[in-house]
Amino acid sequence: MSLQPKKATAKRAMKTSGLKVGVTIFLRDGTQSLWENGIFQNAGFLIMLLNESKIFDRAFLVNGGVGMPVNSKEFLANSPAPVISMDEAANELDVIIELSAQLNPDWARDFKSRGGTVIGMRVASDFVLDAERMAYDLDPAMLISKVPYDEIWTLPAFAKTCASYYEFGFQAPVRVMQHLWSPILVDRSAKEFGKPFTYRPGAKRWRLAILEPNLCTVKTSHLPMLLCDVAHRLNPKIIDHMYVFNAMALKDHHAFVDFARSLDLVKQGIGTFEARLPVFQIMTELAEAIVSHHWENGQNYLYYEALHGGFPLIHNSAFLDTCGYRYDDYDPEHGALALLRAKAEHDLNLESYRAEARNFLKKLDPINPVNVLDFENVILRAMGRT
Repeated sequence: MSLQPKKATAKRAMKTSGLKVGVTIFLRDGTQSLWENGIFQNAGFLIMLLNESKIFDRAFLVNGGVGMPVNSKEFLANSPAPVISMDEAANELDVIIELSAQLNPDWARDFKSRGGTVIGMRVASDFVLDAERMAYDLDPAMLISKVPYDEIWTLPAFAKTCASYYEFGFQAPVRVMQHLWSPILVDRSAKEFGKPFTYRPGAKRWRLAILEPNLCTVKTSHLPMLLCDVAHRLNPKIIDHMYVFNAMALKDHHAFVDFARSLDLVKQGIGTFEARLPVFQIMTELAEAIVSHHWENGQNYLYYEALHGGFPLIHNSAFLDTCGYRYDDYDPEHGALALLRAKAEHDLNLESYRAEARNFLKKLDPINPVNVLDFENVILRAMGRT
């Protein structure tokens, strides 16, 4: 989990408060990867920001899982912060931010009784996830715990669907925070992979990648598949291949199979269904463009990675300013037109596309002084120090 910023700042020398903060991470037995889900990256980017803060003397990752750090040396290589146990955190920290691993309510109550501050950071569509688990009798994940939070943080993308759920379920104030992201991970992974993570113009036909996880209704491949198929019917000369990743489980579902077989791209053998692969491998070896869709989940690292690499991103997110090629929600015809426009314009406007993306992504940088100051002020308020 190498997340060291490119250069240190002068702020570190100014830290005199002695305050200590921890962010929970779930280590399990067996191999783990930064690319298996976004939560580990969320924790790393937050630690990057906290390392830049002048109000904290030290930041830690707090292991709330069953795995041992000694067995996760490769995963934790170049970690941006030391890893400590929950017992150590109880005695060391002034603030704990629950993120990757959920806190035990008894632990949290004891921590607060000693003067500690407990913040819950929510970076997923928890209301939808929890509702689906209840409706389909699946094992619970977050649901509502009895942790006595001082504050709940969420992202702008989830304010509409989840803020009230958190506020009334946890009986804690909810604050919408800036999403954080840095290209440091994808650039490093691509370098280790041996290929630069950058769009290469000139392809006569595009290979399209659909990378929705297909684990929940908020991000599935169905609309992107329809979109690509409509574009193919309108102009059969622009698509070389459509890869639907994260789809191996769907291949055994008869309704999905019937849906897929209705598409011209699949009938003609240029639409295939693949396992999960990291984005840096897909976009350096297999595809030129990404076609995406979400439902109330418009802030995704996938989008930022695509924009950073200059790859054409066909999307329906309202949270990317004017970056990429946006289409209307649940409108495959409008999406097909966005894809056709991208194919016609992207290579011609590549430099302006990259510049627009850079300006947008600066807002997400964990070491952006604006973001550091904002998080500092919010944490101090939660601690009752302002």
